[in-house]
Amino acid sequence: MDDSTLFARYTGINTSLIAHIVISSDNILESCSGSRIASLAVSMINSYLTVYGVPDKSLLTNDEFVLAGITIVITLVLYYFLMGKGHVKKRRRLAADLKIAQEKVHFLEDRLMLFQVNDEEKKGGDIRIFMDGAFDMMHYGHMNAFRLARSLGTHLIVGVNSDKSITQCKGPPLMNDDERLSMVKGCRFVDEALPECPYVMNAEYLDYIIKEHKIDYVIHGDDPCIVDGKDVYEAAKNAGKYQSIPRTEGVSTTDIVGRMLLMNKDHHYNSSSANKSLDGNTLLCEQSKFLTTSRMLRLFSAGMKSPKSGMKVIYIDGAWDMFHCGHIAILEAAKKRGDYLIVGIHGDAVVNRERGYNLPLMNLHERVLSVLGCKFVDDVLIDAPQLITPQMVQSLNINEIVHGSKEDDLADCTHEERYKYAKSAGIYVQLESPSKFSLANIISRIRQNQAKFEAKIARKKQAEDEFYKEKYNQVDTE
Repeated sequence: MDDSTLFARYTGINTSLIAHIVISSDNILESCSGSRIASLAVSMINSYLTVYGVPDKSLLTNDEFVLAGITIVITLVLYYFLMGKGHVKKRRRLAADLKIAQEKVHFLEDRLMLFQVNDEEKKGGDIRIFMDGAFDMMHYGHMNAFRLARSLGTHLIVGVNSDKSITQCKGPPLMNDDERLSMVKGCRFVDEALPECPYVMNAEYLDYIIKEHKIDYVIHGDDPCIVDGKDVYEAAKNAGKYQSIPRTEGVSTTDIVGRMLLMNKDHHYNSSSANKSLDGNTLLCEQSKFLTTSRMLRLFSAGMKSPKSGMKVIYIDGAWDMFHCGHIAILEAAKKRGDYLIVGIHGDAVVNRERGYNLPLMNLHERVLSVLGCKFVDDVLIDAPQLITPQMVQSLNINEIVHGSKEDDLADCTHEERYKYAKSAGIYVQLESPSKFSLANIISRIRQNQAKFEAKIARKKQAEDEFYKEKYNQVDTE
């Protein structure tokens, strides 16, 4: 292997390119040496050198001036190929490494506090965690917060802010006390729920909670919670009892209410730039920014086991869109009929075909996480078939198929064909729905106060955007 080949291998520069530059340099030198511009520049430089006593024999010639310029240009070009491109590649590698690191940061944050309380766990002590909130229109983001908080101790107590305190601090909630409390109680990550908690915890209330419920840590998301210029958790921080958990990104009550508000805008249905369903309606679920990973699904389904021999397996299916207290009630009633409850969740296309409008509000992955977070659910069937078949019943060992008596006000389909086999096999049961609450109730409340909600959503959206901008302003992936 000759020297030129070795040079090309280790520098990435083709030696023929260098030869071409050298030949070109000779041609440039010859053409530029006699140019008027070069002569004028050399004359000006020599006049200055003469003033400072440089002898005539050391003065600059046209050839030397042009050669120096060519040398500078060639040096810069070679530096770019040798060093500049390497820097660009290095920055790109660092940007890729940074992206991978960001994907791991949530896992590390999940475990950080666990290490902090590890000594107490080794002693066998009961680590009691407390977190509070309004949990208005509770979604899987709230459930994930409960999961994170619960993983840091052995017992999770959740305080649900009262309607009165929420109204005083940020306006009336969409859901009332009983509706929000039932949602928190129905979450599989919550051990105990406390009603009537104040929105702003003062030192006296915190002291009461810590003593009464033997609280070790007060938990909240890493986003700021400021009311009237005051940190809501200042008392907990001063007492050394506060810890934060990473916020579930890509979902918020603000985002979900925003999806419902869009249902009232005629131009939304006819947007030429939006993705369309088969019947021409825009599917709001496609706007979700939440990124569902297999790890998140595993975390939400942790502890779920297959039914044991002899267990009575119950099956119930549906859209489960915008998971609410009516869903919790019917799932609890279904679970009481057997030992093991499987919940079928229909795909987005099926739900949209049946219910039309801009439904489902939540996409399939979001609805799966919401149902997995319910304490009465033992397993879910993702993208469940619309028709119940003998093969499906046999495969899942289903003993009974149930359905609630109340149809969602937004559903206009018949279920005769869907449950035809179940009825003929004598395994179909229609349950009297314990709750009359439905998605239509939520949408109706929002429509009745649309102007107020639009203003509230705009304020919260701005606050969320500022939070994420501040959180990620040091990330440079260029």
